[in-house]
Amino acid sequence: MTVDNFRSHDSERPPPARFAFDRHTWKEIAHLLINLPVSLIGFVYVVFMVATGGGLSVTVIGLPLLAFGLLGARQLGKAERARARALLGVRVDEPSPIPVRRGNGFFPWLWASLKDPVGWRTVLYEFIRLPWGVLTFTITLAGLFVLWPVLPFIARGLTNVDRAMVRALLSPSDELERRIAELESDRGVVVDHAAADLRRIERDLHDGAQARLVALAMGLGLAKEKFLEDPEAAATMVGEAHGEVKLALQELRDLARGIHPAVLTDRGLDAALSAIASRCTAPVKVTIDLTERPAEAIEGIAYFTVSELLQNVSKHARARNASVDVWRTTDRLLIQVQDDGQGGASLDGGTGMAGLADRLGAVDGLFVLDSPVGGPTTVTAELPWRDRGKA
Repeated sequence: MTVDNFRSHDSERPPPARFAFDRHTWKEIAHLLINLPVSLIGFVYVVFMVATGGGLSVTVIGLPLLAFGLLGARQLGKAERARARALLGVRVDEPSPIPVRRGNGFFPWLWASLKDPVGWRTVLYEFIRLPWGVLTFTITLAGLFVLWPVLPFIARGLTNVDRAMVRALLSPSDELERRIAELESDRGVVVDHAAADLRRIERDLHDGAQARLVALAMGLGLAKEKFLEDPEAAATMVGEAHGEVKLALQELRDLARGIHPAVLTDRGLDAALSAIASRCTAPVKVTIDLTERPAEAIEGIAYFTVSELLQNVSKHARARNASVDVWRTTDRLLIQVQDDGQGGASLDGGTGMAGLADRLGAVDGLFVLDSPVGGPTTVTAELPWRDRGKA
């Protein structure tokens, strides 16, 4: 699976505490003992940073110092997430970078850095950690000598507070922040694909229909000159020009079909996919189970996904049979293309699979490829439905 929207935040949840000093207990004890020196370093850093940056904010260097201090706080947060991951089994996503485009200048970066919620939450985390670090260090150290029989339970209770603090203050703000980062990445993919499509259309027009039309104009010009001198030769040239017109029209139709086929607009996925299946070198069984049509953009992506996959079947699979199944489940459109060919397809195999995965990922889709060597190959694509009236 190339697009995975389901992240596990606690994939290494420790077992229940018990009267035993197992590796989980020793990790928790180590975390609690390290709390004091680590929290002391963080507290000194944030107090110095805020005091220096805030105190000098009336000067030209104050706010830049504060901005750089917040960037440093981000690094402290990264180190704390790594410590929690190694010793407590707490896995939280890394926050997205500060959303500033390159080339926008110093002041947009300064403003974005000063209002960075990730940096300020890390400052709050480091500020409140010092008294907690003193408390946990003292209790744990005393427990090793006095309360060691029940220390596993004490350590579990204290580290549960640590886990809660890490999740609350050091994880991304919320799903919205993660979503913004994903959309920024997806926007770049969409722009790249659009630019590639425009270059392809320009190349096809220049090398195909445009070249034919230029040759047609030259041929008609020569026929016009010979019309009085040699009518028969002129008629032959006009006949050749007529053939060129037919070829140019066919190329333009093919180009228009590659941009957005008329049959898809007029009759939907059923007719459009049946049409491209008929051009595949292997017999293709098409099954469409849709009672209504998805959004136009989703419909177009589904069409070109199946078209690309069937082209791969024709070019690479050496299949005897293939099938295309399309159906809807709740608010998702599912596509499954199977063939009994030689298999061995991969996302980096030069068959365009990676581009399809990126294109689907840009619209919150999923792309799953299962193609063992020797076959069969099964590709499952999932797209958001999005009603046509809301597209």
